[in-house]
Amino acid sequence: MTFLYFAYGSNMLSSRLTARCSSARVLGAAVAKNHTIEFTKPSKDKSGKATLIPSAGPDVHTFGVLFEIKKVELKALDKAEGAGYGYERHDGFSVIRSSDSDTVKAATYLANEARAELRPFDWYLALVVAGALAHKLANDHVDNLLAVPYELDADTDRQSRREALEALRKHGYFDHVKLLRR
Repeated sequence: MTFLYFAYGSNMLSSRLTARCSSARVLGAAVAKNHTIEFTKPSKDKSGKATLIPSAGPDVHTFGVLFEIKKVELKALDKAEGAGYGYERHDGFSVIRSSDSDTVKAATYLANEARAELRPFDWYLALVVAGALAHKLANDHVDNLLAVPYELDADTDRQSRREALEALRKHGYFDHVKLLRR
């Protein structure tokens, strides 16, 4: 048994997701209609993480990546995403597959709290940008991600930072700050 998962943040980068759920298989790009991405979900590290919010206008959409994952790994994904601790899993989230324009239901994680003053750390935003580039998401979407203000993480020993930089290296990105200045 498997389930569909819509990634729009750092899990778009395949090496990041497969480190969490080894069975994850890319199905392709997808779009969350009438939703916009923000980096306003409070994190334990005091930075902002990605979340989707309903958009004010009908023509604002967020691109992401649709994955198929074995159901036995759902708890691992919940734990990695902090389900119940800032994110809530939504199993019936509608997305449109880019390959055939069909609407499918997928699991995704949405913040249950947002704080507008938060910014993502540099390494976190680099994961999101690298994932968008790896899956050849729309240029406008990548440009919007690159325009997001971010904070440099002064804690170079932070475990999540080290894991993120390792995931980026697996995709050939050895200078994550340079990636953000493309």
